[in-house]
Amino acid sequence: MNLCPCFFRLKKGHGGSFRFLSQPIFWISDLQLPRRGPGGGRHQPIRVSVHPPRRNRTSGLSPASLGAGRGLGAKPAAATSRSRKNMAGAAGPGTGPGTGPGAAGGDGDDSLYPIAVLIDELRNEDVQLRLNSIKKLSTIALALGVERTRTELLPFLTDTIYDEDEVLLALAEQLGNFTGLVGGPDFAHCLLPPLESLATVEETVVRDKAVESLRQISQEHTSVALEAHFVPLVKRLASGDWFTSRTSACGLFSVCYPRASNAVKAEIRQHFRSLCSDDTPMVRRAAASKLGEFAKVLELDSVKSEIVPLFTNLASDEQDSVRLLAVEACVSIAQLLSQEDLEALVMPILRQAAEDKSWRVRYMVADKFSELQKAVGPKITQNDLIPAFQNLLKDCEAEVRAAAAHKVKELCENLPIEGRETIIMNQILPYIKELVSDTNQHVKSALASVIMGLSTILGKENTIEHLLPLFLAQLKDECPEVRLNIISNLDCVNEVIGIRQLSQSLLPAIVELAEDAKWRVRLAIIEYMPLLAGQLGVEFFDEKLNSLCMAWLVDHVYAIREAATNNLMKLVQKFGTEWAQNTIVPKVLVMANDPNYLHRMTTLFCINTILLDFSALQEEVKPVLQKLGQDEDMDVKYFAQEAMSVVAQRLRKLDLPVKDSDEPSAPGADKNHFLRPRGPGEDAGKEC
Repeated sequence: MNLCPCFFRLKKGHGGSFRFLSQPIFWISDLQLPRRGPGGGRHQPIRVSVHPPRRNRTSGLSPASLGAGRGLGAKPAAATSRSRKNMAGAAGPGTGPGTGPGAAGGDGDDSLYPIAVLIDELRNEDVQLRLNSIKKLSTIALALGVERTRTELLPFLTDTIYDEDEVLLALAEQLGNFTGLVGGPDFAHCLLPPLESLATVEETVVRDKAVESLRQISQEHTSVALEAHFVPLVKRLASGDWFTSRTSACGLFSVCYPRASNAVKAEIRQHFRSLCSDDTPMVRRAAASKLGEFAKVLELDSVKSEIVPLFTNLASDEQDSVRLLAVEACVSIAQLLSQEDLEALVMPILRQAAEDKSWRVRYMVADKFSELQKAVGPKITQNDLIPAFQNLLKDCEAEVRAAAAHKVKELCENLPIEGRETIIMNQILPYIKELVSDTNQHVKSALASVIMGLSTILGKENTIEHLLPLFLAQLKDECPEVRLNIISNLDCVNEVIGIRQLSQSLLPAIVELAEDAKWRVRLAIIEYMPLLAGQLGVEFFDEKLNSLCMAWLVDHVYAIREAATNNLMKLVQKFGTEWAQNTIVPKVLVMANDPNYLHRMTTLFCINTILLDFSALQEEVKPVLQKLGQDEDMDVKYFAQEAMSVVAQRLRKLDLPVKDSDEPSAPGADKNHFLRPRGPGEDAGKEC
């Protein structure tokens, strides 16, 4: 006999008899297996006899032992869905061992059939079927029980590690939650072999997920089991031949170190030192990314004597991908050291990183600047970080300047209150003024997203004198994202200088943009109007901006009229239906008498989008629609019929009776369709 990866043994060829490795719940006496011909084609199925196993056979897992399915690992071509059903208990009555009290008849074991299908699909040729089965691995484990999961399912999974990446990723994720399914923390070490294999595969996401599951399982080990099973696993990975295992080991040191004995701790530190000086850049990169995390669980003396030298070497590595990760570790290390140790051990490396020849390293310094500022304290910030930040704000690379601009507000907020205003005005604001007119739009956009927050820090007088001109310049910027970031943060300035000052300074610029000769500029302001209205409030909006929104409805460019209609819909959602009925609806309905057919059509489009209560629909809107339904213009008449259909549906939803004559039978239509040909002087939706 040949030992098959499946859970029953089968002689060569399909003509031989096979024996289950574990005693099934029922016996199948008339199992049909398809036989392949010499050319690979299938012959007629032949019948094989199933013999009860001998008592001295080794236990194994098979779907038959669950009451259904084939052996785990058998080729999918070996049985069809009909044969699966046969194995689920379709043995005929009175045919040998299949009969009797223990036989699974047509009903007895039907509930186990889905479990058998899952087991069967673990080796299916279809990747999606294998993936679905892996995702339901806990269901299989529950059906097998803890003992058979440990002795049969996990070894099988360990032997089948070589699969598609998405299947392995799902397996690594499932095993992280498997402790309760193998018998609890006492047996958590049984999960280590398959996860160890997954931690060495080539695909990075699979390795990362396996490491994540190993970290989770390590917390469920006792201290004794940790040293007996988990620490040896970490050592094997750290000394593996392939870089994949060594990179995975870097993420496991910090979870096993705190509960290890002193002797084992020394070995763990030695392995980590070796990985930090590994010949492979990928391993050094992984070690650098976990350096700060490992430093947090070490004793302070070990941090000074071992971690700081490692940090120094990694920060001077020839690969910039390693050096930038060392900057991230600097935050964690700085939190552990005193001011004297920081100044002597860390700051020289940090100054070097802020001036690194690689822009990626400088970018990481700018990105982590707020964390570094909190870690080193106010004194070192004033002496070292502020000059470094100034250099980052005027860096030659736009990515670095944008990252530094994002941190302007946080840097100013974290400065000591005493002397903060002076530092900002003298050392930060001059560089901010240069960035407002930067040549790169990403830099200007990053600055615009945070600059409004400086008004709460500097106060009313400084905001009016120094910041408002900058806001005004950015509000007129050609980049729409810059304008959006300014408008979306107007509430910060409003709280400091008040609505009147804001209306005198910034609002004229907004109105000027809203009436710009270029229709694309007007369109951009319309898109920001709902956000601006929410910032300023309904009273201020009615006083200053309402007339502007109504004027857009009769713009000579179709795109502006369409955007203005959508703008009204958003304003109604923000301010409410009552506001719309009192403020918007009367002005919209007046347009129904406009001699220009385009304005009458805009009235219909507004009626379609604005949600009103039944009284307004019945008393105000409906008569206008009936009038426009008799309009001399065919397009107006058509869209009036469509609007009447929409209003009728709304009235029906409001439980108001609607006469059949009130709802036209006109089909729905898009407003860009069914338009009659226009003359040369008429607007067809484009700018005149």
